[in-house]
Amino acid sequence: MFTKAKNLETAFRHVRGFTMLVVLGCIGFCCFAIYKSYQLVDETQDKVYILASGKVLDAYASERNENIPVEARDHVATFHRYFFTLDPDDKVIQSNLVRALYLADVSAKTQYENLKESGYYASIISANISQQISIDTVEVKTEDYPYQFRCVASQRIIRSTSIVTRRLVTEGFLRSVSRSDNNPHGFLIERWTTLENKDINVQNR
Repeated sequence: MFTKAKNLETAFRHVRGFTMLVVLGCIGFCCFAIYKSYQLVDETQDKVYILASGKVLDAYASERNENIPVEARDHVATFHRYFFTLDPDDKVIQSNLVRALYLADVSAKTQYENLKESGYYASIISANISQQISIDTVEVKTEDYPYQFRCVASQRIIRSTSIVTRRLVTEGFLRSVSRSDNNPHGFLIERWTTLENKDINVQNR
């Protein structure tokens, strides 16, 4: 009888030990599963899906400080493309200039008003002139705030009798502002000035 009791006690100990191992294993597995779930959620939150031309593309979120030089250069280039891309169509001119003026302060508006008062835009329409711009380089100094930039570009002024190529050099400063549909980069160009705008080539048509 004592032998049977001893065997039962031993068996109970084994069962209890096995049960404890199973419970600890389940707890460990649950903790691991929860940890991996949170890790997956964090990775998913850093991923953005972009729909472009019917295709889904992956993009990854990052701190803005990592992207300031890239976004700043693109902001400056975008502003110059809108401001200096002109065609002999009043609606096209107004559309581009409105977009450009959302990206800069009163310094750009002043230049626009000076050009308008001098009849520059009217002459483009009346003479059927097209103006295109190609951005060569945009340098942004991010060491100090607001960020100073310099833009070097080439302009092509296409007339009925000639194509004039100009070298354009401008500079200014970038201040951070809230992002919006009209200003997706979240920068505002300040104290924008033209350092150089001269003809470098004239080609007869």
